[in-house]
Amino acid sequence: MGRKKQHQNKSAAEGKDRRHRMKGKSLEMFTDEMHEALQASIQHDGARDGEEPKVKFPCALAMWELGHCDPNKCTGRKLVRKGLVCNLKLNQRFNGLILSPMGTKYVSPCDREIVTQSGVAVIDCSWAKLEVTPFNKMRGSHPRLLPYLVAANPVNYGRPCKLSCVEAFAATFCIVGFQDLAVILLRKFKWGKVFLDLNKCLLEKYAACHSEEEVLNVEREYLASKPEEEDVDPFDVDSGRLCSNPNRPTWANEQDDDSEAELDKTEDDSDEDAGDAPENHKETCESENDDEDETGDNSPVPNPQQIWKGAKKRIRN
Repeated sequence: MGRKKQHQNKSAAEGKDRRHRMKGKSLEMFTDEMHEALQASIQHDGARDGEEPKVKFPCALAMWELGHCDPNKCTGRKLVRKGLVCNLKLNQRFNGLILSPMGTKYVSPCDREIVTQSGVAVIDCSWAKLEVTPFNKMRGSHPRLLPYLVAANPVNYGRPCKLSCVEAFAATFCIVGFQDLAVILLRKFKWGKVFLDLNKCLLEKYAACHSEEEVLNVEREYLASKPEEEDVDPFDVDSGRLCSNPNRPTWANEQDDDSEAELDKTEDDSDEDAGDAPENHKETCESENDDEDETGDNSPVPNPQQIWKGAKKRIRN
């Protein structure tokens, strides 16, 4: 009896393990589904507008929506309308990776298996209302933080760490090694590719890490080597002495130098002509005096050359 009971317990344990293995996906199966989803997304872009997308995402995507954002600008709501993300209620548990400001660990390639088996969830809240956000009602076993990245969305473009929902999803997939999934989500937005271009170097370094400590080291090294941006006052009259004017082409300075050189040359020629003026003026006066003595007329006729030289002298002065 004891042996038979032991055999039954062993069979039940094997059946439980078999069901567990059938429930989970292997990495090869997940990768194949990811490539199929990307191909389906590309084909849908070339199809007619009336056709519904037939993109089967290989893992679950979820979101807690708190209504802080503008519905027309919220990237998470757009993904919900596209059928790629499902909404979660408060106090509803999510067993996958949860991107939350309250997380204590960073996303790393070690989280690949969690993403493969249980998916990713985000919290759709405003960065200005973190203090009133009920994070304790969004329960899960794997809260995570994202490392340093720059936002590309129109609301917070260029600002570090202020990512939108779709950018948070895409960053997670890139770090754990599923970049095709990030491309599928970002293709839904006109500016989506810009996010990958802005953070290409950092995302590649994060994805090459083997642990959370290496991700932290990459972030520290990048922040330490990042040059500080210098503020240039556009109204500073002396700023052109230290740096070139960005609103003026470089050839403009050369053209000004050439014009100044020509002006100096013209002034030199004018001075030479003016140096001959006294003698010519003296001879003209003598000839006029002779005419006055002979004709008795007191209104001398001016010489045209004399008038032109006098005009040039006044212009120069």
